[in-house]
Amino acid sequence: MITCAFENGNKASLRHVVVDILVIKDDRILLVKRTKKLLEGGKWALVGGFVDRDEDLKKAASREVFEESGYRIKNLELLHINQRPDRPHEDRQNISFVFVGTAGEKEGESDWEVDDQQWFSFEALPPQETIAFDHYEDIQQYLKQKRGEKINLLG
Repeated sequence: MITCAFENGNKASLRHVVVDILVIKDDRILLVKRTKKLLEGGKWALVGGFVDRDEDLKKAASREVFEESGYRIKNLELLHINQRPDRPHEDRQNISFVFVGTAGEKEGESDWEVDDQQWFSFEALPPQETIAFDHYEDIQQYLKQKRGEKINLLG
């Protein structure tokens, strides 16, 4: 939570804004293994992170993909917004804007937050309990949308 002081002297705990990105290539998804130093360390996750000050959502998503994977991203589309304050394994009540995009060229390497990255087919994802936070559910939302099923934009 962010503690914020307002002009009238009141203080409040506010929620963080993050982006999570399903990076797709040849009908496979890129997952990164979070370093042990991070919350949910050692688990597979979508690429993502906090939105910086003065940064719009698509720029944040593009930056996070490049920092955590070394890939450029194309065709970013909003999948849904995960706004639930009771998100599992979450210590900051993040509000996540979940995007889907296509992997472009690999021009860099993973940053310190990532111990490994692998491409997975949707039929051979890691077990749900080894995927961080609620990212498994985000992947399932994408698969529902891909099948033409309606999904809830505000999850």
